[in-house]
Parts: sequence; C-alpha cells; structure tokens
Amino acid sequence: MSAEHSLHLAVALDGAGWHPGAWRTTPALSSGLFDPDYWTDLAREAERGLLDLVTFEDRFAPTRPEDGDRDDVVAGVLDASLVASRVAARTDRIGLVPTVLAPHTEPFHVSTSVATLDHVSEGRAGVRVRDSWDPREYDNVGRRTPPSVEEPGASFAQVADHVEVARRLWDSWEDDAEIRDVATGRFVDRDRLHYIDFEGSEYSVRGPSITPRPPQGQPPVFVLAHQEDGYRLAGRSADVALVTPADAADAGRIAGLVRAAAVEAGRPAGSVRVLADLVVFLDEGANAAQARRERLDRADGRTFVSDAAVFEGSARDLGELLLAWSAAGVDGFRLRPAVLPYDLRGITRGLVPYLQEAGAFRTAYEGSTLRGHLGLDRPINRYAAA
Repeated sequence: MSAEHSLHLAVALDGAGWHPGAWRTTPALSSGLFDPDYWTDLAREAERGLLDLVTFEDRFAPTRPEDGDRDDVVAGVLDASLVASRVAARTDRIGLVPTVLAPHTEPFHVSTSVATLDHVSEGRAGVRVRDSWDPREYDNVGRRTPPSVEEPGASFAQVADHVEVARRLWDSWEDDAEIRDVATGRFVDRDRLHYIDFEGSEYSVRGPSITPRPPQGQPPVFVLAHQEDGYRLAGRSADVALVTPADAADAGRIAGLVRAAAVEAGRPAGSVRVLADLVVFLDEGANAAQARRERLDRADGRTFVSDAAVFEGSARDLGELLLAWSAAGVDGFRLRPAVLPYDLRGITRGLVPYLQEAGAFRTAYEGSTLRGHLGLDRPINRYAAA
C-alpha cells in the first residue's frame, strides 16, 4: 500500500495522557514521567503499530493552561526536542515531532535543533510550531507581553515568519556543500553556503545555518489550527495541518479550507496533509469507555473538555469513524490517548489491525523517512543553481 493511499496515523504524547486525571489510574506511572525510558517505551509501542509519527508536547509553564496552579495534576515537562533525540537512538522508522513555541524560541536555534534531530534520526524529524497564549509562559521567559486574544493576526504572522526563517536556514547549505577533500584541504564549498537575509517584524536573520542541510531537505512542519486564520496559516506555511473538526462534515469543510489556502499561497493543494485530532478513550465498547472517563472525571473533580472531539468506544468503532472522516476529505488523524499507555495500546493493538483488515493502513513501513511516511516529496533547495 503506497503512502499516498494509506491512512496517516499519528499519536500525540503528553504526560500520563490527555485526561488530567490519567496519572491517578496507575500510581507507579507518576514516578516514571521524567524517566527517558518511559518516552522510549511509548514511541516503540507506536512504532510496533507502524504509525507515521509521534508528537511530543512542550510548554514553558509547569502545568497545562486549563490546570492553572493546581497541585493535583501532573506538573513539569521535559524538553520535547531533547526527548525526541533520546527516542531517536532507540527507534528505527517512526517519525519524531517535538513541539516548539514560536514566541519564546529563536528560529535559528529551532532550525539547528530540528536539523540535528533529522541527522541523528536519519531523516525522521519534524517540528510542530505553536503560538503561546499562556501568560505564565511569557512571565517565565520575560521577553514579551502576551498577545491580545482579540487580535490573533500578529501571532499568526510571527509563527509564519518563524517557519519561513527555519526553512530558509535548512536550505542555506546546498546538499553537496560539504566537499571533505583532504587532498586540496577544502572541507566546504563556500559558494554553496548562502545568506538568507530575512527581514521581518520579529526577526532579522542573515544566515547561513551552522548545521548542514537535513537529510529530508526540510523536516515537515506541523501547525495546529482551530479556525480560519489558523487554516490560512497552515495552508501557507505547513506541511501538515492538525485540525479539530467536530464531525465528518466539519472535517471535509476544514480540509477544503486548508487546501484552498495552500492554493491561494501558490502551493499545490496536495502539498499539505490534513490530520484531524481526536482524544480517544478505548475499551471493549462505548459504555465501558464512558464509565472509565466518568471515573477519571470524578477523580479529577471536573468534567473533561478538550479543543478536539472526544471519542469513547471500541477500537472497531473508532476505525469506522476514522474511515468515515477520511472519506469526507482528511488525510489522516493525530490521536490523543486519554491515558498512557492504556489507550495507546488500544490504538496499536486494536485500531491498527482493524484498519489493516479494511485495507486502509500499511502492514509494513515502506519508507525510512517521515516525508516518505507522509507521501511528501523532498523539496528542492531554493538557493541551488539550476
């Protein structure tokens, strides 16, 4: 089955799971969240399920925004890029996509970090670039004031510039810039290193990068979008748009908006993969899954809500939903396990076999890079001579 016709599946890893009460279900788990083997084991499980990629969440505040300063939720987070680098050495095929916060990180640093991850993973790196609306993150970094939620345009423009700088820096070394000719004493061809000379409202970057061009040319860029400004940003700047539809019809509508935005930006409609986000509670059936969610809600003292749709049911039920949404127009899904590793295993050991039987998912990895898994071509270097 070719990557172009296979459903794309990703898993979003965050703490003990996406339900804030997840850590309570397995007390021993709480002591392992900062153990690197915890993250390696999760990624290996996802790889056993032949998933395209895993994403690693990141933030610059101890807890999620909705959790505030509560002391009964998971607090603390490891650096996503460093976790991905650790996982890279202990996995073989699965894509690794850390999250970076555009307002609080320099695109030069991000570009070199992700390029390095692409080199050490031999072409399996991506990056999710996100905005920040949490005042605590701005207080911790201390460089800017939080943006106005009534005027998101400036924040989207900053994310777009952040991505553009990174892309130019990845291209600032041509693929054959390294000569390594001992006889002549030339290590690099300076004519194949390029200034990017980016000037924007937030960044002024000359280049070139300090890191040779990544194996994928440009690691895929992911953007999470919830509304039309975000869809335009994803269509203009991303390789993968993560979206949060409510149902199949909404999924088709949003996918159309993202692809139209890509065309408007001068890109082919198929240059952007559209993955729908879903929080999943997987059990033998809907009643069991709903009962588990209710137990977690009681333990947490509040009803779980999410920016993404929430699914409760069996792996087969989830598979039928994914196929329906896929038929409506999305390319795949990023699933958020409510409880780790429980719901992750429901995905890899229940959902994946169902989709394979339906002929909708790979039975083996065919490529070795993240772009290959996603069916994305390796981009031509913008600075290379014709």
